Amino acid sequence: MTSSILAAFIYGIFTLLGGIMGYAKSRSQISLISGCFSGMLLLSGALAALKGNAWGLTLAMVVTALLIIVFIVRWLKTRKVMPAGLMVGLGGIALAVMILGQ
Repeated sequence: MTSSILAAFIYGIFTLLGGIMGYAKSRSQISLISGCFSGMLLLSGALAALKGNAWGLTLAMVVTALLIIVFIVRWLKTRKVMPAGLMVGLGGIALAVMILGQ
């Protein structure tokens, strides 16, 4: 398992758990749906890359980049570190590892 695939798995798990926690904390169905959907896309991309499919890591990088953009916008609106700032930071690290680890 490469560092790129590991980064996609870890960010996927954080995204999935973040959506569940967002729902548990504030009953936000959009957090649950978007967190689970994007987390599953990230995990699917990592799994596909692990099986040797080149598109898997590309999928994970695209989803990660889109999430970074979404959370930057949210962070600028709310100025709250949780969850937006945390997800921007983790996403930036994950994306950097995915790009550099190829």
